[in-house]
Amino acid sequence: MAAINYVTEYAQALVQAYPYVLHFGALYNTPNNGRFRWTGAKTIEIPSISTTGRVNSNRDTIALAQRNYDNAWEPKTLTNQRKWSTLVHPMDIDQTNNTVTINNITSVFNNEQKFPEMDAYCISKIYADWVAAGMVADNTVPTVQNILNIFDKFMQEMTEARVTATGRILYVTPAIRTMLKNAQDISRQFNVQGGSPVINRIVNSLDSVQIEEVPSELMKTVYNFTSGWQPGAGAKQIHMMLIDPWAVITPVSYQFARLDEPSAGSEGKYIYFEESFEDVFILNKRASGIKFLVAAEDEDLDTITVASAAGTASGDTKLTLSGYTPAATESYVYKIGATAAPTIGWHETPDYSWTPWDGSSDITAATGHKIAVVSVNANGQAEAYGSATVTSHA
Repeated sequence: MAAINYVTEYAQALVQAYPYVLHFGALYNTPNNGRFRWTGAKTIEIPSISTTGRVNSNRDTIALAQRNYDNAWEPKTLTNQRKWSTLVHPMDIDQTNNTVTINNITSVFNNEQKFPEMDAYCISKIYADWVAAGMVADNTVPTVQNILNIFDKFMQEMTEARVTATGRILYVTPAIRTMLKNAQDISRQFNVQGGSPVINRIVNSLDSVQIEEVPSELMKTVYNFTSGWQPGAGAKQIHMMLIDPWAVITPVSYQFARLDEPSAGSEGKYIYFEESFEDVFILNKRASGIKFLVAAEDEDLDTITVASAAGTASGDTKLTLSGYTPAATESYVYKIGATAAPTIGWHETPDYSWTPWDGSSDITAATGHKIAVVSVNANGQAEAYGSATVTSHA
C-alpha cells in the first residue's frame, strides 16, 4: 500500500476541533484568518486600507479629483515550525483501518501535547508582539476589592481607542475567575440628586464580555518550546487578558501529515510524521485592542520541605514541615497520589479533592504513596507547596 497522506483530512478535523479543545480557540478562528494572502511557504501579507476625512463642499465649484485612500500590505513571516513523529509496530495497529488507528494516536497527542502547546504559544506570542509594539501591561496586584476596577479601566481604555465594544473576550486564570465571581456580589452605590434615589451597580455579566477561564500554566509571558512546552526563564504570570479577536491573526498551514507502510528502512514499523508552519501575530494598527494584567515579578510557589514518618496508629503517617513560615491567615490542605505527588500552580485554588489539615495531626496514607501539602491564603489560593513519599505505621 502507498503512503497515506492525511494533510487535507487532518487539517479539516483540526479546524473543526479548535473552538472546543483550545482555550484560545476563538483567536485561532479570528475573522482575520480569511483576510490575508500567502506570498510564500511561510510568508503572509495582511491588507490595510486608509482614507482621508471629509471636507467642506459647495454647489458652485468642482474640486480636483484625486485618490483619497491608500492600500498597503502588512507582511508577516511565520517562524514557528513544528514537527512530530512516531513509530507504530504492526501488532499495535489495526491493519484493516489505518485511518481510525492513527486518528486515535494523534487524538491523544493533540489533546495532551499539541493543543496545550498551541495555547501557550498563542498567549506568549501575543504578549511578546504587544510589548514590542510599545504597549505596557498593568501590574496591579488583583484582589476581590479591585478586580472590577481593573476590568473597568481596561474597557474604558479600549473604548477611548475606538475598539469595537462587541465581541471582546476576557481570558482569566482560575484565581481571577474566582475573584470575579466573588466581586459580582459587590453592589456599587452612587447617590443621585442629593442621595435620593440610589443607583445599584451589581455586576452580573461584566458588560456582556465573554469570560474564558484558562489554567494558570497556560497563561505565562514566556515559554520554552525546545521539546513540547514549559514556562521559560523569567516567565511571569498573566492574570488577565482582555482582547478583541480582530486585533490578532493566527495563520496555521499544515504542510505535511503522512503515514508510511512498514518497510526495511523502518524495520517493519509504520512511521507517522507531521510538520507545520503556524504562528500568531497582532495587527500593528490594533494593538490598543489588547490589554494585559501581569504579575510584576516571576511568581512561583514558595517551597515547603515535607518529611514523612510513621504515625501513631496503623496506616497513619506523621508529617513534619519546615522551610516555610505561613502567614497568620494561611492554612494547609493536602492530597495523596498513588504514583505521583499532586501538583498545583501559584495562586490556583485547590478543589474539593484537597483535604483541609491543621498542620500537625496524623494523616492516613499508604507507605510508598506520594503526598502533597499546600499552604493557601485567606482567599484559598496556593502560596507554598511541598511533597514527600509516605512512610506510614505498619
